[in-house]
Amino acid sequence: MPILSTLQEFALEPQNHEFLSILKGFRNGLVYGTKIRFPHALVMTFLFRSGSFQEKAKAIFKATKAHARNLAFFVTIYKTMMFLQKRIQGKELNHHSFVAGLLGGYLIFGDNNNVNNQIVLYLFSRIIIGLAKLTVKRQVIEEPQHSFPVFAAVVWGIVMWLFRHDRDTLQPSLQASMQYLYIDSNKWNSLKNLIWHNK
Repeated sequence: MPILSTLQEFALEPQNHEFLSILKGFRNGLVYGTKIRFPHALVMTFLFRSGSFQEKAKAIFKATKAHARNLAFFVTIYKTMMFLQKRIQGKELNHHSFVAGLLGGYLIFGDNNNVNNQIVLYLFSRIIIGLAKLTVKRQVIEEPQHSFPVFAAVVWGIVMWLFRHDRDTLQPSLQASMQYLYIDSNKWNSLKNLIWHNK
């Protein structure tokens, strides 16, 4: 087919690479966002959300759409900004990825909703660990002995202290989980709600 052949030629032309890379990044953002969010939303909605089947299906679709759309647009902005900065300055510089991520993060993930909140908190925990490893990699500090057990202990100590004394500072979903584990487990008035049911 001549149309497919022409499209293939266009796709393989070196001067079209940057533009098509941005386009494919958008596509991959949609696919990856859908793959990640759909199963999570499906399980969490049917396990913990009340309402009709139709309401649950709408909630799953809404969360999946938001995750996929946001990733797709973030990738598009990031890759476009990387291309423009490189074009303007003649080469890629160290700070370009930070500037591109900063702009994309503000424009796409700046709205404080459940989906964005989960994604940003997920990234935050990963970058804190990444920055700690970077200090060791660049020999700013020596790798501490027993670093993960100490890290785990500090994280759990802080979260339990916050839950006990200032629980309103924690995420609502974390508060609900901890309420179930540490407060609801103190209450029962029969064998039934000691073993089979929470309340």
